[in-house]
Amino acid sequence: MLWGLRLIKTGMLRAFGASLRYWIGKSTKNRLSAVVVGMLATLAVQSSTATAVITASFAARELVSGIMAQAIMLGANIGTSLAAVILSLDLHWLSPVLILVGVVTFSRSRYAAGKGVGRAILGLGLMLLALALLGRATEPVRTSQTVIELLSSLGGAPAFALLFGSALAFFSSSSLAVVLFVVLLGQAGIVSAELSLVLVAGANLGGAIPPYLAVYGEGVGARRLAATNLAIRAAGALALTALAGIIAPWMEDVWPDTGQLTLVAHIGFSAALLVIFLPLLGPLARLAEKLIPDAIEGKAAPRFLDESALTTPALALSAAARETLRLGDMVRDMLEASMEALKTSDPGIRGQLSEIENDIDRVQGEIKIYLSRLGREELDDEDTRRATEIMSYAVNLEHIGDIIDNGLSELAAKKAKRKLTFSAEGLAEIVGFYDRTLAILQIAQSVFLSRDPDLARQLVACKTEVRKMETDSAERHLERLREQRTETVETSGLHLDILRDLKRVNAHLISVAYPILDDMGALTDTRLRPSTEH
Repeated sequence: MLWGLRLIKTGMLRAFGASLRYWIGKSTKNRLSAVVVGMLATLAVQSSTATAVITASFAARELVSGIMAQAIMLGANIGTSLAAVILSLDLHWLSPVLILVGVVTFSRSRYAAGKGVGRAILGLGLMLLALALLGRATEPVRTSQTVIELLSSLGGAPAFALLFGSALAFFSSSSLAVVLFVVLLGQAGIVSAELSLVLVAGANLGGAIPPYLAVYGEGVGARRLAATNLAIRAAGALALTALAGIIAPWMEDVWPDTGQLTLVAHIGFSAALLVIFLPLLGPLARLAEKLIPDAIEGKAAPRFLDESALTTPALALSAAARETLRLGDMVRDMLEASMEALKTSDPGIRGQLSEIENDIDRVQGEIKIYLSRLGREELDDEDTRRATEIMSYAVNLEHIGDIIDNGLSELAAKKAKRKLTFSAEGLAEIVGFYDRTLAILQIAQSVFLSRDPDLARQLVACKTEVRKMETDSAERHLERLREQRTETVETSGLHLDILRDLKRVNAHLISVAYPILDDMGALTDTRLRPSTEH
């Protein structure tokens, strides 16, 4: 059953993960619509934990407000309750058909979306089969004296029953699986109505713990959401446990079948949380902000490496690409700062450059670790190529950071220390080279994001322009040297070294176009012309 749940969740996320995330992010105009979004998303992936992790990633990046995110979570609770009702229907006869269709769809599909749908169908078939098998497996339990004594002792100790149900949901990472198991126990007459209510309370409480642990490192917004959801579920679980002895006899009169009573209790629990806490989300959000204050995060903290996306390669690669684009923005900041240092001889800029370069090193390391956590067997050929491109571009950007920090920054510091001044023409050439490099960086960022072949050709064509700019500037510099101009003589080494370093920076930037053009077969093996035989 747990494996079937996992297949449904991963299959739906891989097939429709990007659309689902877009839908969740854009369909939260008000609290009621957010509730509906959470409910439908959970019905789709059969996991409130998956919905919680996706929503938390949006909350961490302030793409969804805390109030709307919490409304989504209340809707997710309803979705889990409805899923339990659907899966509890006597549909086990469908399981062989669904398993066959799932296997065929998965094995015959060539694209990730088709394989994801096949995986989800297979998971649903396994779920229905598992429920039928569990129903048969629990039949002998009715006569087991050990089980009867154990459950009888739990019935007399609601606190321990609550902890027991919470532990089951926590270790299985699924409140839905635990509720379905309690339904089977109730149908077999193994648990009493009162005990089933307490176990439902425990399942709901334990089901809120895995999302909290999963998003703890996602940021303050994510922690607030998960902590508030856990607190709401805990309050509801404690209240239901305390009132179980009062509610159970009344419910038993209406629903004599304990299995059916368990399902009604699960739906009622989620509905009660929705009715009670939906109007209170504003005060709860403000309280969460006070208890979990904003933390100051430096640039080195990754912003887009979403842990919840690792199960969906397309989403994970998109997150890694966005983080790599941020690396490019940090490199732009370094280029602009180093140009300013050369123009103004401000000694304080060097420390700023070193700090940014350290941030670049750390973020590049995080990107590398993030990509390495994508299982190779989960990637198709296109995903593998994209992962390689992202890693290659991130490494090139990190090398550029080193060039600026160890090269251009050192040259600016040397100029400031010796109180040197470039000639007007020399400074204009250097600034022009910097401006062109910044423009090429912008093109490189666009090529990396869009993989547009025409733009890639345009970027590669810039290599000839860069080489010509370096050559022309060096020749003009030599002409000024022949004229024995004082500023030129004093800054000769600096000028030529700056040109060399900027050329190296551009080479790293332009390299992002090569994999795209290579896939098209648009690159030759060598630039050398064939030798002419005489």
